[in-house]
This record gives sequence, structure tokens and C-alpha cells, in this order.
Amino acid sequence: MISIKTAGSDEELLACSEVILFLRPFLEREQLLAQLKEMQSEKYEIVYITAEEDPSKVAAFAGFRHMNKLFSGKTIYIDDLACLPAYQGRGYAALLLDHIKALAQKEGLRSVQLDSGHALHPAHRLYHRQGYYISAHHFSQPL
Repeated sequence: MISIKTAGSDEELLACSEVILFLRPFLEREQLLAQLKEMQSEKYEIVYITAEEDPSKVAAFAGFRHMNKLFSGKTIYIDDLACLPAYQGRGYAALLLDHIKALAQKEGLRSVQLDSGHALHPAHRLYHRQGYYISAHHFSQPL
């Protein structure tokens, strides 16, 4: 049975490191735990799914935070969502999105939001199937 867990302890956060680094390969493994803990102090949360055949292996994760924005009100913003290649196609990402949506609904929030790289078409298909729509372009300026 697939269950969604919340990463709270250092051990749980470190168990997620492989899938986090798959999504964000520019991060340094040695600094990851410290960064995650700092982000947790800013209300960042991680939920994850372990592989059915190996419960010690984190197969997919989502990182999100609660926000309150003038244009959208109270929302959950999904910063990160990824599934290791060996576990893709099993519906793990959709389960994580459903879980986060249920959290938002339970809390009476107005929306769930995320950004996605412009060329990540398989992810876009998933988001559209899950009821997301493209509402804006995201701009950034490197400093």
C-alpha cells in the first residue's frame, strides 16, 4: 500500500536527498540538510512516497509552503515535485498533488499553485490532468 509521509526528522530529510538532487542537481549534497532545515524554519514542508518494493527508498517527493498573496489569497505553493526515473509512470506525482490539494481544501485555502519549466511537457500534461491551468509567466532576474 502506498502511503504519503511527511519528512520532519533529519533522517527523513536525508532519505529524500536522492530524489531532491535528481530534481535540483546543482545543489551540494553536503549542504542539503542545512538548507532544508533553514527552509523548514520558513514553513517549507516535504511529503514523500517510498518505493513499494523497497520502503527505505524514497521514490518521489513534493516540497511546498503556505503563502498569502494579494492576487490569490491564502494558497499552497509547490516549490518542488519529482519522481526518480525508475519509479515514474506509477502515479506517485499525481498522488502527491492530490495529497497537497486535500491539505489545501481541508484548511479552506483558495488555491494550489506551482511553476514549471517551460520545456517540461510531460509534467505539464500531468498538471493539466490534475486540473491546473497556465495562469501566468514566471520571470526571474539573476543577480
